[in-house]
Amino acid sequence: MKKGVGILVCSSIEIGSGGFRKRKHDNFQHGQRKEEKENVNPSSPLMTSFKSFQLELDTRHDKYERLVKLSRDITIESKRTIFLLHRFTSAPNGEEILNESEVKLDAVRRKIKQVAQELIGEDMYQFHRAISPGLQEYVEAASFQYFIKTRSLISVEEINKQLIFTAEDREETTNTTSNSQDKQPHTWSLKVTPVDYLLGVADLTGELMRLCISSVGNGDIDTPFELSQFLRQIYDGFTFIGNTGPYEVSKKLYTLKQSLAKVENACYTLKVRGSEIPKHMLADVFSSKAELIDQEEGLS
Repeated sequence: MKKGVGILVCSSIEIGSGGFRKRKHDNFQHGQRKEEKENVNPSSPLMTSFKSFQLELDTRHDKYERLVKLSRDITIESKRTIFLLHRFTSAPNGEEILNESEVKLDAVRRKIKQVAQELIGEDMYQFHRAISPGLQEYVEAASFQYFIKTRSLISVEEINKQLIFTAEDREETTNTTSNSQDKQPHTWSLKVTPVDYLLGVADLTGELMRLCISSVGNGDIDTPFELSQFLRQIYDGFTFIGNTGPYEVSKKLYTLKQSLAKVENACYTLKVRGSEIPKHMLADVFSSKAELIDQEEGLS
């Protein structure tokens, strides 16, 4: 008898207490499982419980997907606001740029209001992964606009104050007449977590570095030194956190250091060789030096 056939025969018979055992399903008839499946009562308490679990999971997954889509819309609109604010240094009328950016940020907040409405009665941290990228991008855009206006960093408390929403009077009257028993609150709020705030501020440093280069290209010599001092303060704050904070925050520290190095290099060039280089060539010099810094750090 061949070895494979012998193993097959031994597996189907029972040999003593120390030998092979029969497989549990060997004694079942082929049609028994099918009959048991047909005999399941769909209205039994067990089936009713599992159907309720299915409905709850499907509802939660659908809500998660809606929040992911809203977060993408928030990210896209926030990026457009940042691109608009970069024109502030070259625009003849900076107030128009700021007013237009405020309109765009209001549109972003309306998206965030929809997120807050989706999270009514829910634990935000169960859906935090879905909305975190959009909130970080909004913090970056709002803090960038705030810096251009005030030359300071917006606090997380001020950001959260902007994310308190109230229903319009028209919506309130419609809700009260259509369903007087519906007692949903007409005020929604969404709090930015400290981690999302820190990650948004870390991304802000890259935009400030670009603002430094563009301002020099437009002949503004004072802004790079102001930005250098501001970025040093942010970098000092992040170094206090170090590796004790969340992994994402410590990961952003390297990018922040790169942005600070590029701004400091621009300030060094302005201070030492600013009188030798024509103003219209300063931006090209800084861009080439920034590329060299990136190459050296990549090699190291």
